[in-house]
Amino acid sequence: MAESVTIARPYAEALFQVAKAGGTLAQWSERLATLAQVAAHPEARAAIGDPNVTIGARVELFRAACGSAVDAELSNFVQLLANNNRLGCLPEVAELFENLKHGEEGVKEAEIVSAFALDDAHVKALVPQLEAHFRTRLDARVSVDPELIGGIKVVVGDQMLDASVRGKLDKMATALHN
Repeated sequence: MAESVTIARPYAEALFQVAKAGGTLAQWSERLATLAQVAAHPEARAAIGDPNVTIGARVELFRAACGSAVDAELSNFVQLLANNNRLGCLPEVAELFENLKHGEEGVKEAEIVSAFALDDAHVKALVPQLEAHFRTRLDARVSVDPELIGGIKVVVGDQMLDASVRGKLDKMATALHN
């Protein structure tokens, strides 16, 4: 993983600079998400790794997956990755691009872990409160961990807000042991 991220970083950074200069960050974000999904598909991975599949066939596979959204820039980017045998790094390129985009927009990733499933209305009500607490815009992902017993735990970068019952019980246990 570390090696593929190292390989993907220059592509993500160069594409980010091009997209930023052209004002097309959102468009490239969508394109890269599509390309990353294609690259992660088992059949595409097999084609990428098969020495009998030509570079042209690999490029056509990715162009076809993008449908009508293919323009000269996207086509050239896919061709560049194919020529350098880097199509398999597309998921990492997409992830690094998103991180750069969020940094530019002042948005941070937030991992919200809840004891119970949260519906969209709860998440929409919770995110503004968390943004005020962490003093930044957040892109929230929600997961469920029943071991929290109740409440939520939120991780944003290197900061954590633990408002779970499990967290409170752990604090009480630590206090009793000391």
